[in-house]
Amino acid sequence: MNTRFLGIPDLSEVPSVAVVVDVMRAFTVAAWAFGQGAEKIVLAESLDEALALKARHPDWVALKDGPAAPGFDTVNSPGMLRSIDLGGRTVVQKTTAGTVGALAVKEAQLVLCASFVVAEATARLLRTRESGSVTFVVTGEGGEADEDLACAQYIARRAAGAVTDAAVFLRRAAESRAAAELAEGVRQGVHPDDVALCLELDRFPFAMVATLEGSLMVLRPHATPSPTDEALV
Repeated sequence: MNTRFLGIPDLSEVPSVAVVVDVMRAFTVAAWAFGQGAEKIVLAESLDEALALKARHPDWVALKDGPAAPGFDTVNSPGMLRSIDLGGRTVVQKTTAGTVGALAVKEAQLVLCASFVVAEATARLLRTRESGSVTFVVTGEGGEADEDLACAQYIARRAAGAVTDAAVFLRRAAESRAAAELAEGVRQGVHPDDVALCLELDRFPFAMVATLEGSLMVLRPHATPSPTDEALV
């Protein structure tokens, strides 16, 4: 498998397979939303679009980065989201990095959104699809966010079937600037457990696949074969 790691500004062409990584916190939050029962997540282009979607669909749950704001139901925090029952509901998500990265590759044949909490499931899906070339989109800090790069590199190694010590990659994420800013309260809309929740390896058994449904980019959970099932293929 040929892999490359690019920031959003470096995307000069549409990749065939894209894995968009946002560890702290967009795609940790998305995984938690599915864990709490959400049916799908609509990735909004802007705050205005998120609010417009919420206005048209009052039963949808809208969330954003930063502090609470009128029109939004909650914020982009796994610690806060884990207490919300989202059974069967649609979530509208707008963040500064993760959703932007996914929308930047929306024309790709396969778009996966990932973080550590769905790392192995994402790698398994890449293995089963036998993806020859994969572009990992490192969304944070213009492609320099070490928590996202560490996660991308870990998933790439697992997708290639390499035995990999996750602790090294998790340590890089724990020591990243994003982790420090969350822990120190530099960023708003933060729960004290957010960093720890972002570093829970393989908490969820599904990958997350984003596809265009009409004019909207929609994220859904995707069950992947277990290691035993893979061995039987």
